[in-house]
Amino acid sequence: MSFTEHLYQGYRNRKFDIDKRKTEDFIDRFFRFIFFLEYQRCSEIDLIEARLNGFKTEFQEILSSVMKGRETVESDYFFSKFPEIYHMLEEDAKFIFENDPAAKNVEEVMFSYPGFFAIAVYRLSHELFKNNVPLIPRIWTEYAHSKTGIDIHPGAAIGKNFFIDHGTGIVIGETTVIGNNVKLYQGVTLGALSVTKDLANEKRHPTIEDHVVIYANATILGGETVIGAHTLIGGNVWITESVTPNSVVFHKGLVTVKNKLPVNEPINFII
Repeated sequence: MSFTEHLYQGYRNRKFDIDKRKTEDFIDRFFRFIFFLEYQRCSEIDLIEARLNGFKTEFQEILSSVMKGRETVESDYFFSKFPEIYHMLEEDAKFIFENDPAAKNVEEVMFSYPGFFAIAVYRLSHELFKNNVPLIPRIWTEYAHSKTGIDIHPGAAIGKNFFIDHGTGIVIGETTVIGNNVKLYQGVTLGALSVTKDLANEKRHPTIEDHVVIYANATILGGETVIGAHTLIGGNVWITESVTPNSVVFHKGLVTVKNKLPVNEPINFII
């Protein structure tokens, strides 16, 4: 078989006839519309309603490529749940604003924060994932990953008021459970101790309870690992066992500061 024939067979054997670029473009434009990033203002309710109906029709077309015959029902369900999801995202944006001294207002969070974009795409994708929609949830979250450096699997269960600061390098695995009012900083990994395929249907990733703060580059692994409520996890720690509530966990490193000049050499001299 020639390589051309090999590619031909690959195209013939595709399980889903989905347009990846169109699917990514949809979630990008939908986010821009619902969070007021459109260049033009939607100054009339009828215009907003028409735009939403247009997105609904477009979404049905995308769904038809992965679940022919169920696209209308699934689209109707998704848009019926959308107001609830949107309210959660408004609360996320408010929580980010309240906890980030650099944020000037909620609009700035919605407009410019990569963490908020990643959370928004995750919450929309998660609703589809729960309803067993193939492929689209993962395309959406990986699109957000490519834009922000934040990798949230659509299967993760994340509670209300979620805050991601800076965000680059964060990884949240498929079976992660995160409670309410949790804050993560850049480089945090909520991952699995083992990645063998036979564990695909097991809980492989940790549980983070309410009001936990996890600082930069902390790594927490394992499906049985539980970080108790109101715990503070310091930067650069490596955790594979559960932590009781109200704990402070930190990495104690040795930092040495020395003067780079010779001991007896004057700092100021004249040639």
